[in-house]
Amino acid sequence: METYLYQAITSEGIEKKGSIKAENEREAQLRIRETGLIPISVSRQNFLNKDIELSFLKGKVKQRDMAVFCRQFSSIIKAGISIVSALEMLEEQTEDSSLKEGIKRARAGVEKGESLADALREDKIFPSILIEMIKAGESSGSLEKSLDRMAIQFEKEAKLKGIIKKAMMYPIVLLIVMIGILVVMLTFVIPNFVTMFEDLNTSLPTSTKLIIGLSDLFRNYWLLLVVLVAFLIFLYKIYKASDGGRHKIDGLKLKLPIFGKLAVKTACASISRTLATLIQSGMPLISALDITAQTMPNIHYKDALIKMKGGVALGIPLSSQMKTMDIFPAMLTHMVGIGEQTGNMEEMLSNSANYYEEEVEITTTSLTALLEPVIIIIMALLVILLIAAIYQPMIQLYNSI
Repeated sequence: METYLYQAITSEGIEKKGSIKAENEREAQLRIRETGLIPISVSRQNFLNKDIELSFLKGKVKQRDMAVFCRQFSSIIKAGISIVSALEMLEEQTEDSSLKEGIKRARAGVEKGESLADALREDKIFPSILIEMIKAGESSGSLEKSLDRMAIQFEKEAKLKGIIKKAMMYPIVLLIVMIGILVVMLTFVIPNFVTMFEDLNTSLPTSTKLIIGLSDLFRNYWLLLVVLVAFLIFLYKIYKASDGGRHKIDGLKLKLPIFGKLAVKTACASISRTLATLIQSGMPLISALDITAQTMPNIHYKDALIKMKGGVALGIPLSSQMKTMDIFPAMLTHMVGIGEQTGNMEEMLSNSANYYEEEVEITTTSLTALLEPVIIIIMALLVILLIAAIYQPMIQLYNSI
């Protein structure tokens, strides 16, 4: 599927911009009309019109902050306070600058007569799942329930990410320490021995020459190395921003030893939890699949969900489609099949989410336990090799006396 950029207007004449996945331009226009918008222009996304987002420059809101936002919003509405007043109160209470600005813009939109969902849709910091849940809540008159469900959703996702980050923190620190030791030795320690080797006026082993060469490279061309690394990161960002590059990188993430299994389990936990939340709110499966696809960071799962949405529209069971895709484990496929047979899909998906969230925690803990000794051993071996390369000429000189 290709990504299409569009400009459209609502029935009230308000201009909207966005992107949508479709097989061709005609399908893109149909999908835009299905959302209630009137397309003005639709064009296929390419390198020239695609925004390359740098995560460190983008003001992203933490999921825990989103959870607090939903909890507080729900509580204020339950107290009988209007949406505009509730948004004004939330704007004053929120500390996150990006979220505060988003709430401010949403309040301005609601004051102009827009629905809350449409007002939030104008700002990219609000996830599509939150917007659609709020839209469903506004339609059914149960906005506070939708916000409560989203608070739970964000809390679960934040907990899952927190488990992964916490478990990976120590190995990352060890890796940084290892790199730091190497840089210090090559930059400050090795040069002291170079002068001594020159005074000895003896032939140096190949390993020692290699270490001295690396030391000279770090000391004399460190700025060039920094620029080179920055350039490579920039090239990676450009490649990842392309459709072909993203497919290859995301595919590789799923196939990596150990890490690939963790990526699959994390994706399955997210899909199960999101679908369960949306279906529980009364949303049709087709719409739930479409919204869930928009929340997936991995393009292979995103494309799979969009494809399955089309299959469900044709009457093909979700579990039957999942069986034909190797990115879905048999466990999840089986649970979805039971949900279809019993008519209790949301409960089966919720159980699947609980299972995969526990699996992510177990896998992450096991991965950490494996990585820690491996990094320590590699660190020790590198230090030993450096020391051996330094002292080998002196040992040779001593033996020749």
